[in-house]
Amino acid sequence: MSEKELIACSLLLREYFGEIVEAVSMYLARKGSTPLRVLVDETKLNIDKVRKALCVLTQHNMVTFDRHKRGFVMYTIDVKEVLLLARYTRYIYCAKTLYGDAAELIAEEMLLHGQVGMESVCQKVENRLNEALDGKHVSSNSVTEKFANLAQTHFIQRSAMVKEDEDDAACSATMPVLVSSADNQFTISAEESDDSRKRKREEGTSTQSKKHKTGNEYELSECNNLWKVNYDRFHQHFRDLAIISAVANKIDKRAGEVMRTMLRISEVKSDPIAEVSAPMSSNEIFQALPKELGIKSSDVDQYLNLLTEDSAEFVGKLGESGGGTYTVNIKKAITEQAKATIESVVQERFSSKAARIFRLLLRKKYLEQKQIEECAMIPAKEAKDLTYTLFAEAFLSLQEIPRTPDHAPSRTIYLFTVNITQVCRMLLDRCYKALSNIVSKRHHVVKEFKRLLEKQQRVEAIVASLKTSGSDEAQIREVEEMITPPERTQLQKVEHMTTKLEQSKIQLDETIFILRLNLSYCVR
Repeated sequence: MSEKELIACSLLLREYFGEIVEAVSMYLARKGSTPLRVLVDETKLNIDKVRKALCVLTQHNMVTFDRHKRGFVMYTIDVKEVLLLARYTRYIYCAKTLYGDAAELIAEEMLLHGQVGMESVCQKVENRLNEALDGKHVSSNSVTEKFANLAQTHFIQRSAMVKEDEDDAACSATMPVLVSSADNQFTISAEESDDSRKRKREEGTSTQSKKHKTGNEYELSECNNLWKVNYDRFHQHFRDLAIISAVANKIDKRAGEVMRTMLRISEVKSDPIAEVSAPMSSNEIFQALPKELGIKSSDVDQYLNLLTEDSAEFVGKLGESGGGTYTVNIKKAITEQAKATIESVVQERFSSKAARIFRLLLRKKYLEQKQIEECAMIPAKEAKDLTYTLFAEAFLSLQEIPRTPDHAPSRTIYLFTVNITQVCRMLLDRCYKALSNIVSKRHHVVKEFKRLLEKQQRVEAIVASLKTSGSDEAQIREVEEMITPPERTQLQKVEHMTTKLEQSKIQLDETIFILRLNLSYCVR
């Protein structure tokens, strides 16, 4: 784990959870698995505060715990889970795009609380929708239906359950044993679907369901009915969208729809982390295409041939059965996306000629300096400057091939090449540094104009209460005029700045996602 990633983690944790959680998290990130007593001694924090911080981190699936062989509990933080805090807005927007406003609020509530019960989140979403719609009533069934849709498509999943073990009561008293079952991970039980009615009937007798443990009390029925966001499923969806977008940009939108259909078929037939999708026939793809697109069977064959013959090799052809059998080469598609991202960075940071040299080396693999000058058709001096600039910035690597055993420089051939894995790691480091800068800048802006922003919130709260009580327009206008024109101008500048920073953070996260996904496939 690089230092820049740890700094980004630190700033994100401080922004979302505060300084105490940040201090505990960063000690765990730097030192590894640690027991509670050592955490308290080293962070110099009150033991209750450390416990609460660990509870928050465990609730948000960022910290896991395990029993040491000597009997005490060890806590371990997952830095990758912490870095996903920067992607929360994308998860929420994705849920809204797929299933509407109710799904957006469900995803928001679940990300806000980490793990939450179905009844609790549905009730909160229903209340929020009713408040926003000004009198229009939203039924609980519609919210529950959206929750069920997210569960059926695996965007949310059941959290690990607390295991009841009568033989090991002493162990479960100090540390609950968590188990997860693949059978009911995405299934809503009958008890949960009728939860509100059952709770009303059983009100007053709920204490009977509690299991008391030595020094610990928790309700197993609630612990075993918690749900959380399935990040992997969202990442699979983002991956598919990136591939579809690449195909649509390279060929056209209809080709993108053919690719979307192929990926939808592969969701059912293939492993989510497979490098190549399961084979599918041309007829199967045509049958699965939405009819409103008006794409004929002959058009599907033409698009499949285009995708197969394309240099990017997103699609491979295996045989002629069923009109032709095809697969989606997901690893190749992601690698091409990563290359396009790096090319874009090279072009923006250096020049179009530098990007030409970079693309040439991607295509030819290994070239000498003189060959680069000739193939790129760039003057020798300029080509040399650009090549060595790219090498100094770690975008190019150098391969030495000695002609003699003594490795004398005069008798050694020097070949330039591109190591995509190395470049991805270097760019990831720079992306995390940029992310840290964005979070720091946003924190500085909010802190600098804190009093003005608080004044705006107070005025908005007063105006909202006046509108609710039915006050006249003159009184409302008088309250609104408490913020002077210069203050309004300053607030607009602050809003513009924070919006721009948030957009930059989202765009940066898209780059981080592609680079990290490519690295994960390379490691596999």
